[in-house]
Amino acid sequence: MNIQVIIPLVIFLLLFFIVGLLASRYIKSSDSFIQEYFLGSRQMGGFILAMTMVATYGSGSSFIGGPGAAYNYGLAWVLLAMTQVVTGYFVLMVLGKKFAIISRKYDAITLIDFLKARYQSNWVTIIAAVSIVIFLFSSMIAQWVGGARLMESILGVSYTTALFIFAVSVLIYVIIGGFRAVAITDTIQGIVMLGGTILLLIATLIAGGGIENIMTDLKQQNPNLLSPYGADRSLTPLYISSFWILVGVGVVGLPQIAVRAMSYKNAKAMHRAILIGTIVIGIIMFGMHLIGVLARAIVPGIENADTVMPIVTMKVLPAWAAGIVLAAPMAAIMSTVNSVLILVSSAIVKDLYIGFINKEPTIKKVKQISFFTTSIIGVAILFLAIHPPDLLIWLNLFSFGGLEAVFIWPIIMGLYWKNGNKYGAIASMITGMGLYIYFDRFYPNPFGMHTVVIPILCSLLIFIIVSLFTKNKAIK
Repeated sequence: MNIQVIIPLVIFLLLFFIVGLLASRYIKSSDSFIQEYFLGSRQMGGFILAMTMVATYGSGSSFIGGPGAAYNYGLAWVLLAMTQVVTGYFVLMVLGKKFAIISRKYDAITLIDFLKARYQSNWVTIIAAVSIVIFLFSSMIAQWVGGARLMESILGVSYTTALFIFAVSVLIYVIIGGFRAVAITDTIQGIVMLGGTILLLIATLIAGGGIENIMTDLKQQNPNLLSPYGADRSLTPLYISSFWILVGVGVVGLPQIAVRAMSYKNAKAMHRAILIGTIVIGIIMFGMHLIGVLARAIVPGIENADTVMPIVTMKVLPAWAAGIVLAAPMAAIMSTVNSVLILVSSAIVKDLYIGFINKEPTIKKVKQISFFTTSIIGVAILFLAIHPPDLLIWLNLFSFGGLEAVFIWPIIMGLYWKNGNKYGAIASMITGMGLYIYFDRFYPNPFGMHTVVIPILCSLLIFIIVSLFTKNKAIK
């Protein structure tokens, strides 16, 4: 255990708790507990909006799984990762003002509120809530595992002990602070992620003797590490271009990202967030994945790819600096966990409990249920994460694909196509979910494309066909 590495991390966690306590004051003074706890009273400025989107999207996959995959596949994975640069731009440009205006008109606090008001269907609400719980559970498990593995590397404790420390730290301040605590800590975390990425990239290049020496070394190990097709030449042009649907355009359909487009203060804040968010995501994605490739020349032979990032950090930086830089992946993981935890909690409490079980609960009852639900979810994930997968990035990408296949068309068509109706939305959501699970389990990457492509295309066709055929029925 290296105390110089641990001190910056401890300071970082203490800062989170302070933010959670300060944010809890807003909950106590707010006129609407639900608006404040789940949406921060829609008062997010441009910089905070950009950083909370960056921090939410920049998960454990970006800082732990992504560099690990780049370590195995080479520069081709950096190319693949760069397709994510447009994420913030697409989300805010596609959803943008229209989504914010309509969500305010509907008084929508969650994405499911928007879908329910747009389609006037209980089945849309139920399918949406169930989808969020199913797919985001796998996402949260991935983040829990990433956080635990990071703490395991830093603290030198067992994986189970590290998992317990991480889970307790996250749960305390999310339960206390709600969305506002998540947004403010996201901003701090986004800044740490950006600074940590730049510092580590520079240190890695220096440790490897410069980019030319590192590339020469990688070429000697395996020339395909420098090719656009990956070390085993499995990343074909068709797969890479189709992957862009998963991590670029398709991100519009991620509830944890879309809900942020409901929380900004005004149009100026949104435009500022687009610019800042795109630049910051670009730097982080390029930097972290390139570090993963460069690490192969500096510390070859790492068996568990998910440990590449902490190992190379402690190798190329002095202990105190490594502690600061390792706060970046911890920031990414914690911010994603926080956001997703709030989202799943809101799906259960607001969309299912208040929507169908108790339609007029007291504020005290809502608070009790919210805190109880968030705690139970956290504990459930803790137990599910005790036996982690070999490479957590695949668990996270499964979650991404499933949510996109379910939500992307009901959101976009609900905003921009007046003929879209509840029958089309229900058919599209069921088709997207069913096909995605089928292809992922039994026929992954059909025709050389990423698994998400066919479910998204089919759910679009089904949405249009069913909406047109039920046009008269929907009017009645």
